Amino acid sequence: MASTRQVLGTADLDLIEAPVTLRAYLICGFASFGGILYGYDSGYISGVLGMDYVKQHFGNPRVPTKEDPSEWIIPSSRKSLITSILSAGTFFGALLGGVLAERFGRRLTIMISCLLFSIGVAVQVGTVDVGGLVAGRLIAGLGVGGVSSTVILYVSEIAPRKVRGLLVSGYQWAITIGLLVASGVGQGCKNIDSRSSYRIPIGLQFIWAAILAGGLFLLPESPRYYVKCGRIDDALRSLERVRGQSRSNAAIQAELAEIQANFEYEKQIASTSWSDCFKGGLAARGNLRRVIMGAALQMFQQWTGINFIFYYGTTFFQEVGLKNPFLMSTIMNIVNVVTTPASFWMIEKLGRRSLLIYGALVMLFCEFIVAIVGVTKEGSHAASLCLIVFTCFYIAAFAMTWGPAAWVVIGEIYPLPIRAKGVAIATASNWLWNCVIAVITPYMVDESEANLKVKVFFVWGSALFLCLLFAFFIIPETKGLSLEQVDKMLEETTPMTSARWKPHETFAHEMGMVDKIEPTISHHEEKGPTVTEHDDTI
Repeated sequence: MASTRQVLGTADLDLIEAPVTLRAYLICGFASFGGILYGYDSGYISGVLGMDYVKQHFGNPRVPTKEDPSEWIIPSSRKSLITSILSAGTFFGALLGGVLAERFGRRLTIMISCLLFSIGVAVQVGTVDVGGLVAGRLIAGLGVGGVSSTVILYVSEIAPRKVRGLLVSGYQWAITIGLLVASGVGQGCKNIDSRSSYRIPIGLQFIWAAILAGGLFLLPESPRYYVKCGRIDDALRSLERVRGQSRSNAAIQAELAEIQANFEYEKQIASTSWSDCFKGGLAARGNLRRVIMGAALQMFQQWTGINFIFYYGTTFFQEVGLKNPFLMSTIMNIVNVVTTPASFWMIEKLGRRSLLIYGALVMLFCEFIVAIVGVTKEGSHAASLCLIVFTCFYIAAFAMTWGPAAWVVIGEIYPLPIRAKGVAIATASNWLWNCVIAVITPYMVDESEANLKVKVFFVWGSALFLCLLFAFFIIPETKGLSLEQVDKMLEETTPMTSARWKPHETFAHEMGMVDKIEPTISHHEEKGPTVTEHDDTI
């Protein structure tokens, strides 16, 4: 291969960039299909736990002599265990994904995770008791955790910087689609009076895992993973396929040089071990600062309270007396799916930081409106209408802001030597707090426990105030920067000044891997992708 010590620019190197092609959208879009696993596996349990057959065979009668299945309930402790055990598995699966992604690559890790997930699904389909359901969800959780951390890592590393936020947001959209499909399947199976009522929703997950794992055989590995492994020729070949340009293209050479230089720079000041993730303190260059930022961001995403709706929406709507609770849950999921694509434009136009700040503000307002009206007009038509309308507004606000933006940011803030581990820790934090919320929510809202009902929205609203403060004081703006430029920006700015930062020098120049300026690209290359002998498949 040609040397990366090319006659490319210094400050002008930032201007040499491969065009964004349809190929990049297709590759990242397919990888983001992993969000279907996350969303569907998180969402189907809400409908399953509300089914009469499931209540009768996994729960207890409200009155010991009751024979009517609609009068059976699943105790809070059992409901909490069945729902939250998935998150416990995903916590460890996310950390395991970080280890495997460093050792075997991003693609193979996702495929291994799909295999684990399928084993867990098989256990759930074959079970006839609570213990088997819990064990299966725990195993499936290991796979979902691996997929959730590695897909974000993979898409962040291969996406062009100008549309990276949009493409990573596609993962969140896939999550919402998974939630909607799960809700629709639950609606269709709710009246089946046999084990098929829950086996059909669970068994459909084999399809999502097979599509994702099978398709990844055709996708390229992350070029940044190859650079980290010292496989520079493979990294160049991967960049050719991802960008749709020949290896002689100045933009391809510039991007590879910058990735190499950044990795060499980071290696001089840090190692790649797990312990190194916690070094450097809270200094601008410190890894600990970034790890805390990512883990806290994912924690606060969960404390927006969104998964309260998607985990327990059906049973919650039953508890507060809404008619057609299954239909209400489906409507909430439709709102989630329809509004998420707005973030594709907003996250690149307005930026990550702005979306997090204003999203928290809007959700906070919606939460307190629901809580106040629900308490003052309890049981009335007005309270029910307010609950439906402002919960939809709240879900829409999350879908356009905190839903995608939190995933985008954690894919951008870590240096290459610890990127897989950093994303894994942040994703594990998401699942840890997901688990905590799944455990405690039934005890907060169920009639037989604290019986908060709509007053639980005061809890989520108060948590959203903390989300707002965190986004304002801690989260920087990373819009429009390459992953290597984000490293530079974090060293040189504060969150409040980050939006004004402009790239002024590249790592490639700083590390002596660029000799002189030659920021020209041929007319043929500007017009579109160049086909090479390595471009026979996506």
